[in-house]
Amino acid sequence: MITNTTLHDTEEIFDLYKMASDYKKKISGVQWPEFDRNMIETEIKENRHWKIIIEGHIACIWSITLEDEQVWEERNADPSVYIHRIATNPNFRGQKFVEQIAEWTKKYALENNKLYVRMDTTAGNQRLTDYYIKCGFSHLGAKKILNTQGRPAHYHNATMELFQMKV
Repeated sequence: MITNTTLHDTEEIFDLYKMASDYKKKISGVQWPEFDRNMIETEIKENRHWKIIIEGHIACIWSITLEDEQVWEERNADPSVYIHRIATNPNFRGQKFVEQIAEWTKKYALENNKLYVRMDTTAGNQRLTDYYIKCGFSHLGAKKILNTQGRPAHYHNATMELFQMKV
């Protein structure tokens, strides 16, 4: 079941981000920073933070936004939904959550008159790039992020891989 996270989920969300970051570092050598609590709570309050629930447990989380000018620059003018920070509970790995999230986001995009579903990830993890392509995303290539003011630390001085799916 896909539903919005709540402020009650905040501690578990941060636990999942920590586990995902540790796993990401082990696989690719790159890890997420500790995310700003106010940023996450704002996403929750604005109903932009989501979860997949399986048997009463949070199996996966992610957030969305309808703008991402710092990463997508002039392409931000295209009506799009941007997926950020997918994190899977290790007990639920292998259940193709990215495919489920992509399908859910395509429906969300249609309901909100958007043309694309987009996302980015830190460059250097070919396995993840290949997986996103398998999930239906087109790989648009790598991009050095120049304007990182207000962004989480993993965007600073980073090259990101960009992905897009037409709705």
